[in-house]
Amino acid sequence: MSGLGAALTSSLLLPIALLLLLLRLHSFPASVSAQRGSGSAPRWQTLSGHSPIVVARGGFSGLFPDSSSAAYQFALATSVPDVVLWCDLQLTKDAFGLCLPDIKLDNSTDVSQIYQDGQNTYMINGATQTGWFPLDFNLAELSTVPLVQGVYTRSERFNNLFPILTPEDVAALNPAGLWLNVQHDAFYTQRNLSMKNYVLAASRRMVINYISSPEVGFLRSISTRFNPRITKLFFRFNAPSDVEPSTNQTYDSLRSNLTFIRTFASGILVPKTYIWPLDERNYLQSSMPLVLDAHKAGLEVVATDFYNDAVLSYNYSYDPIAEYLQFVDNGHFSVDGVLSDFPITPSAAFNCYAHLGRNASEKVNTLVITKNGASGDYPSCTDLAYQTAISDGADVIDCPIQMSQDGVPFCQSSINLIDTTQATETLNDFLTDVPELKGKGIYTFSLNWSQIQNLTTAISNPFLSYQLYRNPRVSNEGSLVSLADFLALAKDAGSLSGVLINIENAAYLMEKQGLAVVDAVETELSKAGYDNQTSLKIMIQSTNCSVLMKLKDKIQYELVYQVDETIGSADPSAVSDIKNFAHSVVISKQSVAENNEFLTRMTDVVTKLHNANLPVYVQTFSNEFVSQPWDFFADINVELNTYILGTNISGVVTGFPKTPDRYRKNRCLAQRNNTPPYMSIVPAGSLLGFIQEPSLPPAQAPSLPLTENDIAEAPLPPVRNKPTVDSPPAAQITRGSGLSKGAVAGLVVSVVVILIVALGCFQLRNRGLLARMGIT
Repeated sequence: MSGLGAALTSSLLLPIALLLLLLRLHSFPASVSAQRGSGSAPRWQTLSGHSPIVVARGGFSGLFPDSSSAAYQFALATSVPDVVLWCDLQLTKDAFGLCLPDIKLDNSTDVSQIYQDGQNTYMINGATQTGWFPLDFNLAELSTVPLVQGVYTRSERFNNLFPILTPEDVAALNPAGLWLNVQHDAFYTQRNLSMKNYVLAASRRMVINYISSPEVGFLRSISTRFNPRITKLFFRFNAPSDVEPSTNQTYDSLRSNLTFIRTFASGILVPKTYIWPLDERNYLQSSMPLVLDAHKAGLEVVATDFYNDAVLSYNYSYDPIAEYLQFVDNGHFSVDGVLSDFPITPSAAFNCYAHLGRNASEKVNTLVITKNGASGDYPSCTDLAYQTAISDGADVIDCPIQMSQDGVPFCQSSINLIDTTQATETLNDFLTDVPELKGKGIYTFSLNWSQIQNLTTAISNPFLSYQLYRNPRVSNEGSLVSLADFLALAKDAGSLSGVLINIENAAYLMEKQGLAVVDAVETELSKAGYDNQTSLKIMIQSTNCSVLMKLKDKIQYELVYQVDETIGSADPSAVSDIKNFAHSVVISKQSVAENNEFLTRMTDVVTKLHNANLPVYVQTFSNEFVSQPWDFFADINVELNTYILGTNISGVVTGFPKTPDRYRKNRCLAQRNNTPPYMSIVPAGSLLGFIQEPSLPPAQAPSLPLTENDIAEAPLPPVRNKPTVDSPPAAQITRGSGLSKGAVAGLVVSVVVILIVALGCFQLRNRGLLARMGIT
């Protein structure tokens, strides 16, 4: 062990229990398809024809402090067996090597708190930099300096737990590959420290598989000293306008001289935008010929700058797997490797998702149900959102019902048009205050359908506070859809298994606006021919038991009860009550897996509902990484895997249907007895075990269980007659005014219907009282 490793204090060592956790995660054998060069895998368009390599930058640095023991060990535990561990090499004053992500210690360590007077100023690549530099300290002095997370948007819970490591410490972990990156040879040489001498000496103590540098002079000075079959040299490209110090050429000009680079290197290391550039709006442009040109010159290409928790090109819809596949499975070329802060994701991308093909079969029987259509890519509930959802592989498309003033049911995610359209630009005179609906808005029931259908739509941006936007290029595209048109679209699609119609605010619409929303839905279903077909399942969803009770006798419907609060369990009586009026249940993600920054526990809600033979659908799965606890590594696919395989839910609800549709077709799901570690279920509470007591998130009380009282509610009211020109509103009728026989008869029928519905919901809450009254 190195001098630095020997100096570690017990408080900074990785606890034995955590090592056991890592071993448990790593205990899953690697699948056959995960082995590079396996005969069963398709031939790749890499230079070698083998699968691309996964290089873990500083280990699993997207979660743990870069280059920490936890980061390296977690990368080994959760990635492909031949994952390569990356070390950004720095030198101390006494010429020892360190693995640190930057030439300054400032962002990656807590050095400023330990050596407050240790700042210095140097000229680096023509720019003055001030901070704490490794070359101003010897190895012993840095042995007490702990690592911290250098990216401020990532979790700080693992700060000050792990020491600085040397390359020898990393090599002692026995990785399949070790990569040393020498970023500033010229800077160290000017200060009488030799990177060349260090790497040559280190290569005699350990196997170094890859060495990279952006400096031509350094690589040429060592190129004859290494056997390329053991150690490959890679020339690293900096920003195109930066100047390479040895040749005094820009990196942009050097990319057109690949044959020169081949004289001293086996490959090139390039930012991903060198291959797939982006326009000013963050959309992909046409690919550059760099990979094909490099392969012609005999050079491998490893792409850099892959981060799950960054704003990706909007073409990827915040799905990191989609980004990796763009570089390795585009039909034209494949890079030979990627440098990633989250090595679990490319591991899964290359071995589970690449080369699936259009006709890949589903490996799990999980429904993909849309949330307002493909609302992650287009404005909610528009024709474009529904058409995209169908082409993206959704099984069930949803229509949240709203009602226009003239009684037309249509699909829209909110009863308040301000939330989903640009109604305020033309219809501000219709702004009203409705306390029952949470205040001011331009409400659908205030406008006729002819006024609504031509409104300019607006895409939903639920994570705008994080500056995360959805597909801004089409943010106002698409037209609103009536229920009749929605049903016709679904019927003509051919690939769908069902439609879901969500009915909310029924009591208010009936009582206050005279709009019989439930009847309107039934009428449109009948007119569209859904009463006489069995190819499409009809799902009716509501948070109100009274709505579902009204439809209980419609045997062709699957009635779906939505639990609109987060619950930590479910009382047996509550589950029994749901069985009285529903066939399945929708719950939130948090009702399945409680989290407080990290997963804390898996609830028993799904188990209890399954025991009552109630299928469970879970909402809402979003691709944006901020919607997930840290345990899912900013990867929606890891989250889907844990929910679907870990709890056997019946369906997922999402505005990004392409992602779960591709997930359920990935080849690793067919290897249930040989599951690779990058497809393992994330155990709740596992990451919390890494965090010391003072740094733990504040404790939160567990969510309350679902009870009978949470379900019970008042029955649906009668539909208020709308006032006409010839008849005064009901509120104006005086005590002496009479009612016709027809009106009385209609009133009696309405009351009977109300009593029937009321009895259903009333039983849920008052069984004992009913029994005493002799009612069963």
